[in-house]
Amino acid sequence: MNSTKKISKHLIKKYPNRRLYDTQTSSYITLADVKQFVMENDDFAVVDAKTGEDLTRSILLQIILEAEAGGAPMFSSVALAQIIRYYGHAMQGMMGSYLEKNIQAFIDIQNKLTEGANGGFEGKAFSPEMWTQFMNVQGPMMQGMMGNYIDQSKNLFVQMQEQMQSQSKNMFGFPFPTEEKKK
Repeated sequence: MNSTKKISKHLIKKYPNRRLYDTQTSSYITLADVKQFVMENDDFAVVDAKTGEDLTRSILLQIILEAEAGGAPMFSSVALAQIIRYYGHAMQGMMGSYLEKNIQAFIDIQNKLTEGANGGFEGKAFSPEMWTQFMNVQGPMMQGMMGNYIDQSKNLFVQMQEQMQSQSKNMFGFPFPTEEKKK
């Protein structure tokens, strides 16, 4: 790839035979190529060639499914089950936003660590191998830091839920059952 900034977005058409066609390069591509677009922060959209329906999310989910089945899953079965339970739940929209913000916070932490550590590597970007070495040394510190972050995040989520219950109670004028009343 050259150093000039790409100005156009990859428009990928998905055909009924499940083949993907990149209109920018006028060539058929694979799911691995789409994954590479993601890894390189390339802009792209996947549409059904016949209907024009946006299929980008389903392709991204397919990439995640393949990665999860590839031997080193990121999500445990418990975490996946918890995510599934929020579909159709009144808090579904908030859960999506909550997860997105937490992922962004994790990325921000990683970027800060990279910025702080790049000085020791003569300005070179961290490679996956360098991250492995870094995490082997910094693992316990990172676990503590992420544990504290998760605890704070959980507390904020509980506070937000309590605030919503209080606002709903004031708006509708009837009490919601509490844990003590349920027992």
